[in-house]
Amino acid sequence: MMQLFNKSSQQCSVAVTTNYSTSFSSAIKLLKPAIRQPIYNIYGFVRLADEIVDTFHQHNKTQLLADFKKETFDAIDRKLSTNPILHSFQLTVNQYNINHQLIHAFFNSMECDLTQKIHDESSYNTYIYGSAEVVGLMCLFVFCNGDINLYQHLETGAKSLGAAFQKVNFLRDVKSDFEGMERMYFPNCNFKNFTQHDKSAIETDIQNDFNNAYKSILELPLSSRFGVYVAYKYYLGLFKKIKKTQPAKILTERIRIPDYKKAIIVAKAGLRNSFNIL
Repeated sequence: MMQLFNKSSQQCSVAVTTNYSTSFSSAIKLLKPAIRQPIYNIYGFVRLADEIVDTFHQHNKTQLLADFKKETFDAIDRKLSTNPILHSFQLTVNQYNINHQLIHAFFNSMECDLTQKIHDESSYNTYIYGSAEVVGLMCLFVFCNGDINLYQHLETGAKSLGAAFQKVNFLRDVKSDFEGMERMYFPNCNFKNFTQHDKSAIETDIQNDFNNAYKSILELPLSSRFGVYVAYKYYLGLFKKIKKTQPAKILTERIRIPDYKKAIIVAKAGLRNSFNIL
């Protein structure tokens, strides 16, 4: 019956991923079957923590997050949780020996969302590491499957890809973050007077992250390379659309890629992959 519980729990992680992110769930489906579920398990965990800090406004979010953190590490230690998302996550953490310090850093950034609205350069970099770079590193543990030398070789690129994704999300979600939650992640920016100069400086930083990440994507194992490449292309496409958008419009609407364009991205990526010219 434990096998049935494991299966049912992991199906919950798949459902959370699918419901919250069509882009990521589509990219995960392009990974080799053996590593899809562990990535769903990581994303389901990350998404649930995000919900605590971003959605449960009528509840004591500080206490909810503290409880969730304790339950996470209890689940990892016990190798069991009655919370299906946490049970799925601990299966992956324990199977791939994911460094617990990455999980602690993630919770530090989630806690920061409850206490800090405006960031300077130092707190911004710390937040990006804990909220995004460590997620890339957790996934890298799965992709490398115990090959520590490969993990260390690709570590910088995985962090850059996570950072690029998060920073693009910040630009896409400026309106909801600033107006809805009064958060200003980008340092030295005034969203009441968001200029093209401000936007261009942010975009230069993001482009550097994408450039660094691309080099490492090419060296990923075949089991993960295509799926990660498609996720990279999704976000690069979104980033290019944001770059063409005026600062004032960024503050008034959420930029997105239509589904038909996502399908074109996958088709083009598949063609390049078939000719081994990623």
